[in-house]
Amino acid sequence: MADPNAAVVGAVPATDAVPLSIIEQFFRYMDEGGVVMYVLLAISVLALTLMIVKLIQFRVLRISNAGFIDPALRAWQGGRAGEAMGILGAARNPVARVLEAALQGSAAAGLKEELVKEEVARVAGLQLDNLRTGLRSLALIATISPLLGLLGTVLGMITAFKALQGAGSRVDPSILSGGIWVALLTTAAGLIIAIPAAAAHNWMEGVVYRVQRAMEDAATRVFTAQITPESRGSRRSGSDVEAVQPAE
Repeated sequence: MADPNAAVVGAVPATDAVPLSIIEQFFRYMDEGGVVMYVLLAISVLALTLMIVKLIQFRVLRISNAGFIDPALRAWQGGRAGEAMGILGAARNPVARVLEAALQGSAAAGLKEELVKEEVARVAGLQLDNLRTGLRSLALIATISPLLGLLGTVLGMITAFKALQGAGSRVDPSILSGGIWVALLTTAAGLIIAIPAAAAHNWMEGVVYRVQRAMEDAATRVFTAQITPESRGSRRSGSDVEAVQPAE
């Protein structure tokens, strides 16, 4: 009678022939990369969370919508203060909060312009701090992720060369090559995290900078209303604004 095991001698086990799924391959890489890979995984989750939160915040505040500035200033310069404040109150954009402070301070009787400007700067600073919340953490992640990956690579190389030394005269190149590619996993993971984090941070910083410039422009237009083309004459002179005639 034939040996039942003879038919499978030299055959590859069925489990080895089945390719690993993406999830199984992922956890295999995580285990081979060691502790540093799990640290990088936690950092990547934090980076993704920060990016999603900031995108939601920008959308809720309607950062890209600054169409309320000109109508509010025109209403205020035309003596319709209530209409101007209504336009600003309906806007969620942080520029509206700064413009509100500037208009309210300018309308207050007997209040020095220097004090109004200080209050406007304070409000603008608070709004910008709120917009920049989390960006420093995102920048830190973009900086330290490649360094952590490099640390994991160095540790992996130390392990690989230690194993090579332990092999003595029976040196197997596969020991070194296998150790090297495993060690490089952490560097690749660190770069995969750092590149989108750095790109997102730079883009968000650009958005905040544009908002800051819009705040400065809107506040300046309030304080220089008498010399702007659309409001020559009186800054707040009611519906019948009299233009200042040039001196002859």
